Amino acid sequence: MEEQAYKERYSRHLLLKGFGAAAQQKLLAAKVLVIGAGGLGCPALQYLAAAGIGQIGIVDDDVVSLSNLQRQVIYKAADVGQQKASIAAARLLELNPHIRIIPYLFRVDTSNALSLFSAYDIIVDGTDNFASRYLINDACVLLDKPLVFAAVFQYEGQLAVFNVADQKGVKTNYRDLFESPPAAEDAPDCNEAGVLGILPGTMGVMQATEVIKLITGLGKPLVNRLLIYQSLDAESYTVQLTPGKNTLQAAPQTREAFVNTNYEWLCNVTPTAVEELEPDRFEEIAEQADVRVIDVREFGEYPEADFEHVQIPLSALLRDTPEFKESKILVFCQSGKRSMQAAALIKEKLKTHQEVYSLKGGILNL
Repeated sequence: MEEQAYKERYSRHLLLKGFGAAAQQKLLAAKVLVIGAGGLGCPALQYLAAAGIGQIGIVDDDVVSLSNLQRQVIYKAADVGQQKASIAAARLLELNPHIRIIPYLFRVDTSNALSLFSAYDIIVDGTDNFASRYLINDACVLLDKPLVFAAVFQYEGQLAVFNVADQKGVKTNYRDLFESPPAAEDAPDCNEAGVLGILPGTMGVMQATEVIKLITGLGKPLVNRLLIYQSLDAESYTVQLTPGKNTLQAAPQTREAFVNTNYEWLCNVTPTAVEELEPDRFEEIAEQADVRVIDVREFGEYPEADFEHVQIPLSALLRDTPEFKESKILVFCQSGKRSMQAAALIKEKLKTHQEVYSLKGGILNL
């Protein structure tokens, strides 16, 4: 890019007190991955490209639909049926041909997330479902990548910067906000509940703002804070986030555990399928005859159980759920979420007279 064109294109940044050429060069050197080219991703992408982010990755396996046009304004009616990531990449290059845009026409999953995220400095979550949010969050934690998160629901937006340490070295992630996924019936998405069309645009632009602040070091990013925006009242407020007691244990702690986690399944299991036992009742039944106690954590997770049990990780149960002969099956994990899901899975294959229970609160509650 010629120097004169560079100065003219980014003139408002170059003139901005506290920003200038140094900050602009940081933007040009940065690599940002935006996951989801929808309501949140579109405005974030447009403003990041216009700002001069040197490399932008766009991950989306979806095609443009007519219902998208109400809020995903990078697309046109003629684009319906075409790949979102390809169309978005082309439009961004029309906006700024001097940066690199890489479209990825697939869905982020456990088989590709770690390698893909490793190539970028900052990850932007523009998805609209819990399975993707937990997967993206857990991958960023494992890789120690900053994550700029946003979500919208009807008239409300949320925004946060995860996995970035504050001045005291404290960092939080999405699981510190919601340790485990809610039941599917408790988490309707925009397809079911609707959303004010302009709201994702507002939140997506705010995501782009947080990305620019992180790259340049300007201002005070939303580190360890959640911003909640109420569009109907034009009001916003922030909530301080602190590390949860069981957050790290609730997520996969190794790359192998992450790859073997089925996030779609985890986020769609009804948690009322099995009964939870308080710790004292769990220990009482565990000492009885004709009982099988199963640890569904991944190998190497701590603390170790000091009572008789077998270890069958949830990831293994998802691939092949064996049958058990015992009349009672007790299942436990770290915090109680995975054991509920595993117990529901086991119960589907058991005989009617067999009983399946999950340890409430997990081994950390014993």
